[in-house]
Amino acid sequence: MAGMFELFVDAESCFRFRLTAPDGTVMATSKAFDTKTAAVAGIADVREYAGMGHITDLCPTSRKAAPPDIHELPVAHTHEVRRIPAADLHTRARTIRQPANGPRRAGGV
Repeated sequence: MAGMFELFVDAESCFRFRLTAPDGTVMATSKAFDTKTAAVAGIADVREYAGMGHITDLCPTSRKAAPPDIHELPVAHTHEVRRIPAADLHTRARTIRQPANGPRRAGGV
């Protein structure tokens, strides 16, 4: 599901819109617009310009990010994968296909 644009009137009686993620998280809030038509045009502009917009990194390069503390990293839960040889699968399938109470007969009794 895609995000949603919500058009609303703020506390100063100006029109604004916000972009929300599918889970309801507010991802962006617009500037104030004088008219509803201008706010709707702003939504159209965001759709047009942001779709494949380039990223410009304006962060200072002198400050390096510290590596995360080992205790802050999420624990990856690993699931054991058990491989069954193909020959074993065929043997298991044959035992399942055998009738439970003797041979079955077609027709009336």
